[in-house]
Amino acid sequence: ECEMCKSILNSQSLDIIEIDGASNRGIDEIRTLRESVKYAPTRGKYKVYIIDEVHMLTRESFNAFLKTLEEPPGHTIFIFATTDVHKVPLTIISRCQRFDFRRIQMHTIKELLAKIAGEEKIQIDDKTLTIIARKADGALRDAESYFDQVVSFCGNKIDSETVSHMLNLVDDELYFMISDAVLEKNFKKVFEVSGLLYENGWDFVDFINGLTEHFRNIMTVILTRKTELIETAEVYKEKYTNYEDSFTEGDLLRILNFLNKTQQELRYSQNQKLKIEISLCHLIGLEKSSTISEILNELSEKKSPDIKSQTSPAFRVGKSETKPARSTSPTSPSRGKAIPSMTSESKSPAEINLESIKTRWTEFVEAVMKEKALIFGPFLSNVKVDNLQANNLELITTDPHYTNLVKNDKDYIAKKTLEYFGKKLNFKVRLVEESKQDVKQLKNNKSAGVKDDPYVNAILSELGGEIIR
Repeated sequence: ECEMCKSILNSQSLDIIEIDGASNRGIDEIRTLRESVKYAPTRGKYKVYIIDEVHMLTRESFNAFLKTLEEPPGHTIFIFATTDVHKVPLTIISRCQRFDFRRIQMHTIKELLAKIAGEEKIQIDDKTLTIIARKADGALRDAESYFDQVVSFCGNKIDSETVSHMLNLVDDELYFMISDAVLEKNFKKVFEVSGLLYENGWDFVDFINGLTEHFRNIMTVILTRKTELIETAEVYKEKYTNYEDSFTEGDLLRILNFLNKTQQELRYSQNQKLKIEISLCHLIGLEKSSTISEILNELSEKKSPDIKSQTSPAFRVGKSETKPARSTSPTSPSRGKAIPSMTSESKSPAEINLESIKTRWTEFVEAVMKEKALIFGPFLSNVKVDNLQANNLELITTDPHYTNLVKNDKDYIAKKTLEYFGKKLNFKVRLVEESKQDVKQLKNNKSAGVKDDPYVNAILSELGGEIIR
């Protein structure tokens, strides 16, 4: 109410100078400013210079202005305003007090707009205020500007549908249609939503952004069981609470990840309408996921007889439901190969010993030869079982090539030994010298095994070949 404040509001004060940095960015304008700084204020205590968009000044202008900032006159205050502070040189920033203005929360903007509407006797509901505040994106000046446009277009009675069309905003009801379609597996909604987007001229990228925020709101409600962290109208907050037990955290993370990829791909799509329809069909087609704990709890409650069988049951872990797969034959469903069953001669994991392994070793080698006859089969034919310590089966050989071969087939060895010996074993290969007695036994075993091969006999008899080490 003082005389000085009134003169400033009426633009009558000569001590408040506002300069547009984008239009006066040259070194000549800065030199003129440096000269005017020397003069004392006319009426007030200080002379204030406000430079808007200061980041637009050239480097030479900043350098010329630096000396004035280091030793400013006592009666002068500079105010720099910018939206790109990273473009301002650090030498300038270090000589200033920095104040960062952040976005205003949506409920604060809605309260102020509601106050203005009450004083102006304008009828507007909470849903419409939310639309305007969201469009402003935290800027109060933009919110008031949109509000003026809406009042000029609609008059003293404003409805949300007209405002949505005027500001070209996607109706929030479409997002709830999609989330309901995901739960109901209703693929028809995809084409209904895409048709509404196309007919109303709504931007498809804005729709995906809004849909991502919609599922983020659902995740917020599910994790916090509250709606305070959601920026939306009160009527929609009630709808979000209905999703508390409809989605799991894992499902929402998969959906949000899928929407994020779709958002990036949509920007480079030639036919965005078709891309939206395909993406939404994929979204609705995503099945629910289950954690291992949920699967185990479900199985324990059902007390399936398959779990009590001697062989381990194979589970089809589907996304929508998980049930024990029926197994009526010892045939692997993935490869179609017969899995040898545990006979009375095979030992349980507690009874396995070196002698039982040696007893079934020949049978084990023959089974491996049928599956890996090229490399791994001959390796087992040319080694000797020597020792067993815990799960480590020690094999001896004279060929150093086989030491690396075992490392590459650990999974296969564990699976095959479990089938034949009832216990997963790790093979440890030990090289032996030529002079040891074990090597002689290896040579004899090797020669005997080679001579029994019909192909080797054909080479020896028909082609005149010979066996070499």
